[in-house]
Parts: sequence; structure tokens; C-alpha cells
Amino acid sequence: MKYDEKVMNRMKRIEGQIRGLLKMMEEQKDCRDVVTQMSAARSALDRTAALIVSQNLEKCIREEQRNGENTEELIKEAVNLLVKSR
Repeated sequence: MKYDEKVMNRMKRIEGQIRGLLKMMEEQKDCRDVVTQMSAARSALDRTAALIVSQNLEKCIREEQRNGENTEELIKEAVNLLVKSR
């Protein structure tokens, strides 16, 4: 799958968040602040995973519809991927 620039930029921002978290830990910042930032990073990863799954699902469904195939299994697989990412 080809990932678009928006998804790549999201991942770069998440990478920056992780680096910031490491710096906070090195500086022995308050645990509440660290955990808050961890939650933000996890949420960003979850949203990015959902975006990737939805983009891939849309592409696959369109392709299978063109070929006259059943898309039900693709949808189930996408839902399972989203559930697994949580």
C-alpha cells in the first residue's frame, strides 16, 4: 500500500511526541504530565491506524466491486484490525 504524505506527516508528529516524552522522562517531569502526553501519543497512533485502515478498505472495496466480488470479508477484516488496534 502506498501511504500518502498526510499519513507520513502524522507519523512524524507522533515521532516528535515520543521524543518529547523521552525528554520529559529524562528531566524527571511529573508523572501526570508524562502520562498525559503518553495518552495523546497513543490517541494519535489510534487515529492514524484508523485512517490507514479506512483508506485501504475503501480502495479494496472499490477494486472488488469492479471485479464483481463480495466485499463482506474485507469489511469484517477491517473492523477486526480497528478493534485490535484499540
